[in-house]
Amino acid sequence: MTTLLGGADAEREAHLLSRIIDTISAGLDLDRILQGVATLVTETTATDVCFIHLIDEQGRTLRMRGATPPFDKLVGKIELAVGEGISGWVADRGEPVVIVGDKSGDPRYRYFPALRGEDYTSMVSVPVVTPLGHLVGVLNVHTRLRREFTAADVDLLRSVAGLVAGAIENARLHQRLAEREEALERFAEQTIKWQEHESRRLAGEIHDGISQRIVSLFFHLSAAADAIGHAPDVAAEQIARAAELATAALDETRSAIAGLRPPVLDDLGLAASLESLGHSFPHLAVRVDATGERLSEHLETAIYRTAQEALQNIAKHANARSVRIRLTVPPRRAVLEVTDDGSGFDPAAVSDAGPDPDGPTGFGLSGMRERAELLGGTLKLISAPGRGTTVRLVLPLSAPSADAAAQAGG
Repeated sequence: MTTLLGGADAEREAHLLSRIIDTISAGLDLDRILQGVATLVTETTATDVCFIHLIDEQGRTLRMRGATPPFDKLVGKIELAVGEGISGWVADRGEPVVIVGDKSGDPRYRYFPALRGEDYTSMVSVPVVTPLGHLVGVLNVHTRLRREFTAADVDLLRSVAGLVAGAIENARLHQRLAEREEALERFAEQTIKWQEHESRRLAGEIHDGISQRIVSLFFHLSAAADAIGHAPDVAAEQIARAAELATAALDETRSAIAGLRPPVLDDLGLAASLESLGHSFPHLAVRVDATGERLSEHLETAIYRTAQEALQNIAKHANARSVRIRLTVPPRRAVLEVTDDGSGFDPAAVSDAGPDPDGPTGFGLSGMRERAELLGGTLKLISAPGRGTTVRLVLPLSAPSADAAAQAGG
């Protein structure tokens, strides 16, 4: 019988493995690595085509990620479930398959018209497994002419697959790290943007409110000081006005501080704070179903603010009678849903709406959505005319940086 390597076993095997190592060491571009490996395998083993399928992270689907011409144009377009076809069977069982002839007669075989299986007679399919036993894909070779594949042939392809498995793991790890670094960069940019927004908001509140009241307070006290010797009634009136201004300035100061983190969260916790928030809208029948589990401070603040602004919007626009606030903490995320029985609307009509200046923190729908994205989450509006509205906030429990995320609470 003719072997896969045509008889020059040791030397050509060493040469193939050496070239495979050179290919997978040349970079971390996974697609380029797989294309290079597929080409090397066919060139060195005297086979006609090579396909490399990778399994997804859920372990359910195989997708072709490497192929020799002319099938390289189909990379990324061929998928099959684990357990489906020869490759799916190999992925499911972790065992190689050798078919010398009559593929269509094998009950495991699945025909893909684009891959022209009728043009190829024999094949070998081996699992791509890391040294730690982690399956990452399947490698197939096909020949047009009938070929008897030996155990040594299969062992060689399994050695190649083992080398490729390590390269795949490294490339995927590098890709995940690159994506995480990019996400952290975006997160930092969003954090700075939010900090600037908060700084402008606080500066505006101090300049337009607190500082103006303090200036007026100074003038009233000066007038009282001038009048206290000869016009005690005028002095008393000026002092009374000064006291009113001092009270107003104190209230605005508390409001500005509360804009950063509501004190009620520290006093009562998130669940009780949502209950208290519902009671602050007496014309709405607000029902709260919330877990008592404590979350990170920045998450609690973001959830509270979203519920607060959602209720504010309901009170202003929804013509609703009842509202349900539901907070759950399934694995690895927190989910807030605020649902009303109001008139509803077309979400597409407000998807690009700007800030709502009448919102409780001066930032409406766009602020809620930006806050969610800043924390790596999503905010979705579910509504239709006449069917009420649901605001759904989903936040990951592990933010990119909890310390930086603390700036997102406002």
